[in-house]
Amino acid sequence: MSAFTLQDGLDYASVLVFALTGALAASRSQLDIVGFIFIACLTAVGGGTLRDTILNREVFWVADPLPLGVATAAAILVFFSAHLLESRYRALLWFDAFALAVAVPAGVAVALAEGQGWPIVLVMGMLTGCMGGLLRDVVCNEVPLILKQGELYATCAMAGSLGAVLAGLAGLGDGLSLVICAALVFTLRAGSIALGWRLPVYRSQPPRPGAPKR
Repeated sequence: MSAFTLQDGLDYASVLVFALTGALAASRSQLDIVGFIFIACLTAVGGGTLRDTILNREVFWVADPLPLGVATAAAILVFFSAHLLESRYRALLWFDAFALAVAVPAGVAVALAEGQGWPIVLVMGMLTGCMGGLLRDVVCNEVPLILKQGELYATCAMAGSLGAVLAGLAGLGDGLSLVICAALVFTLRAGSIALGWRLPVYRSQPPRPGAPKR
């Protein structure tokens, strides 16, 4: 049996917290318990599945199905306890922020372990962090958080991945680089949720008088 690695720990933590967000989304859609489990598992493994497929490595939950069990347990827990939350949407936002802060370094760690260059490390961090939540919101017929106007989401994933790359180039080591990645992701996402940090958005301008129509 292979040793449990930091990369494994990040994947499991990401699975657990993203599964909780998927189950909370299912509660908002008033699904049955099978729907809870489906959405939780889809959210939990979606980003990691895409990452592993692109990198042509064995998909992590195929190599070890335990993450599906973790996601299923999280779904059942939320099914029987979601009614205790004062605001399930607020809880979803904060759980999602924690999940993003774990999933991005998980994607970065896998790309680094595969010996990929920094552009691929950036992309894998972003995909691993963002795709599970995107699938959850689309399937539950919600506006995806990643597409909310001005919302810091993909920006957080990119900043965290870039922070890990720069920390690695500075010789800080993989462990500290991943801590920096997680801290950047969560700080930016928490600022967006709690303090309203936003990026400027495109605003269309009315055509000037006499300007040709396009």
